[in-house]
Amino acid sequence: MPVNHSPDTIGQCSTTQATAGASVAERIREIRPELSPSQPSASGNEPLLTGLGLQALSDMDLMVTPDVPSGSEPPSSPQVVEDGGEEDEEELSGGEEADMRSSSGRGSLLTRRGITLRVLLKDGLVEPGDGVLAIHYLGKNFVGDLLNDGKIRWVETGQIFNSPSAWATHCKRLVNPAKKSGCGWASVRYRGQKLVQYKTTWLHKYQPSADMSLVSEEDDDEDEEEGKTAVQAEEKNKNGKPGLNDVMVSRRTDRERIPVRYCTLGTRDAAKDPHTLVELSAFSAINRFQPFNVAVSSNVLLLMDFHCHLTTSEVVGYLGGRWDTNTQLLTVLRAFPCRTRLADRESASAVEEEICQNLFLRGLSLVGWYHSHPRGPALPSLQDIDSQMDHQLKLQGSNNGFQPCLGIICGPYYHGNQGVASTITPFWVVPPPEQRPNDYGIPVAVEVTYVQDNFLTSDVLNEMMLLVDYYRAAPDLVQFNQYWCPDTTMMDKIKGSLSCHAPKDQAYSQILEHVYSQLSGMQ
Repeated sequence: MPVNHSPDTIGQCSTTQATAGASVAERIREIRPELSPSQPSASGNEPLLTGLGLQALSDMDLMVTPDVPSGSEPPSSPQVVEDGGEEDEEELSGGEEADMRSSSGRGSLLTRRGITLRVLLKDGLVEPGDGVLAIHYLGKNFVGDLLNDGKIRWVETGQIFNSPSAWATHCKRLVNPAKKSGCGWASVRYRGQKLVQYKTTWLHKYQPSADMSLVSEEDDDEDEEEGKTAVQAEEKNKNGKPGLNDVMVSRRTDRERIPVRYCTLGTRDAAKDPHTLVELSAFSAINRFQPFNVAVSSNVLLLMDFHCHLTTSEVVGYLGGRWDTNTQLLTVLRAFPCRTRLADRESASAVEEEICQNLFLRGLSLVGWYHSHPRGPALPSLQDIDSQMDHQLKLQGSNNGFQPCLGIICGPYYHGNQGVASTITPFWVVPPPEQRPNDYGIPVAVEVTYVQDNFLTSDVLNEMMLLVDYYRAAPDLVQFNQYWCPDTTMMDKIKGSLSCHAPKDQAYSQILEHVYSQLSGMQ
């Protein structure tokens, strides 16, 4: 974006630093030695709003399955998991599969281990496709692609599994390490139906005299523990109340991601899903310390939370504040929501220019960004980690100074949240060790002090009304008269979540009632 920014506007630190400031800058260079005056990470004159901007974020983590051609293999050779436990199916040659359909003697009847996904594919009972396989286990959901050769690709990691049992055993042990192997065919669903039912259909069609117990053994053990979550969700909606929850339950398999630990990522791999969520580490866990302190205004959280609640799509915004090099304190004073679609590159420049001017007029610097994971955990994806690292380097600039860039993720409609409050996660990224330059950056949790404002400012209220007007006719606007859960409407939810960021002046609730009435009138 061809906009000239003053040093204050773009959040650059002064090159003259106090002793405390210099010491922290040295510590940061210990973490990232390549950040030096002779090797700048980014031009100090580069427009940072573009660097942190909507163009860069148009491919943000939308918590959906990436578009991969049906049945295709990942770009590189991912790990093929073969150990499926006791019930892993045996691979059959093409001749053996043909013999199954041609043989009629009793001795040729298939056992449950004899019918593979490849058999079902050849006979047209199932078709390859992206995201057609799913496992629901102890409240966790896993999504897989069915490949042309009958193997399963786990969407989250790109790992390839030879059979349903191999995949099911692997996923279940991630959730419950004590889990013993069981019947993968009773655990994995194809387009909502258990694969074991397709086995039964195959036997009815090609071996009508077969004993159906060959298929059904061990199924009941899996039903009991895997069906709990789905049954509970179904029972919660039996009251007939319409709600976003109904839609979410039906789409949760495609939306939710199971976070992985950073230590399991290894080196960068093109086969890895960029939407894979990663658990945050603590600075102490990687033998580091948090090189700066952070204070965030309650009005920032309120406006950010309000923005994220309005739509079922991902949103993004910027954070304005001040960086004190003497105290090493980053103060976040203002949120600037981006009233545009992430993929709308044409309007992105205008929106960013307006935010840049607002920062300048208020004497604030750009200190970070926020975005939402509407239905998923408020944890960074691999793509978020790379974006955050890029933003940190751009905000660092080319001088000896250091200015942190704070990332915040807000998860408003994740059913794993406690109560109605959104989960808000501040994070930072530590570069990988020098000896492993091809690893991903390490996402770490940032300790933050939340400062309660005295009252809602006119700026915040004005931004809220502008957001209401922007999303008024949006197809993905949340319907606030619908139900979040059986006894809580979407309006109750947003009110309850925003109350967590209330100012000291209790009159704020009366002021916000006008905003809420506008939301109610948008249905």
